[in-house]
Amino acid sequence: MGAVLAAVCGVLMVGGAVLAIAGFNSPRAPQRLSSTGLWKELVDSRYGRAVRRRWWQVALALLGGLLAASVTGWPLLAALVPAVGYGLPLILSAPPNRELALLEALDRWVRALASLLPTGRSITDAIRVSVRQAPSLLAAQLHLLAARLEDRWTIQQALYALADDLDSPDADAVLAALALAAQRGGTGAGATLAALAETISERLHALREIETERAKPRFVVRQVTLITAVVLGLALLFGGSFFAPYGTDLGQTLLAVLVTAYLGSLLFLRRMTLPRPRQRILRRAARAEPILAAAHAASRPT
Repeated sequence: MGAVLAAVCGVLMVGGAVLAIAGFNSPRAPQRLSSTGLWKELVDSRYGRAVRRRWWQVALALLGGLLAASVTGWPLLAALVPAVGYGLPLILSAPPNRELALLEALDRWVRALASLLPTGRSITDAIRVSVRQAPSLLAAQLHLLAARLEDRWTIQQALYALADDLDSPDADAVLAALALAAQRGGTGAGATLAALAETISERLHALREIETERAKPRFVVRQVTLITAVVLGLALLFGGSFFAPYGTDLGQTLLAVLVTAYLGSLLFLRRMTLPRPRQRILRRAARAEPILAAAHAASRPT
């Protein structure tokens, strides 16, 4: 009776923690909806499906922990199974690659600009027109860029501000090339954008190959983890007294240490597969130096 009570308490404690994590990680609900629209959004939309899937994951993890604790008589499993069952898929899932997604969006935007220049538009006018067909990832930033241009910002100032908004080395390279082309009055802008689009395409090809190579160890680890979990689960059910030492206090502590070490190694592996941060080339201090140099040169007596 004491073991069952401890298992139930463990499930409740871990369940609260898992629900808190699920709530923080859930996507935000859409805004400005009526009650009918909100209910439809919660039930039918991608947000609603994600919430339902997460609640099912939490419920199954808690049920699995309670079942494992009641079958084995190990109170630790009431907390361990939900933590592993909910956290392991998050650790083994592919991390979002913002760098690749952003470069794909920049590629589409640059090609749209290149198609607008032969019609006789300047780079500034082409940027304003390209906002209408902006990629979804860049839509908000490009609308802000157009608003800055309408607010009498210079094209260089607006592009540098966009670089700060995107905060990406790849975006810096693209926007610096656009700023230089605009500074030359649009001379050779078509050739510049064509070369820029080719460079982005090569960079995209390289990033996709790198992402494919990074996915291979994650796939192997998923297979090994799944096989290990199935084998250990079956051995725990039919192994008899082989796992009896883990039922003691020392065994429970050792089991917690081993599982924590395994999860820590998976986190370390996930961190190794993440792309390394690169330094930006358009920084506020770096952009201020040419301006100060030009002002100093203009102030010299002739």
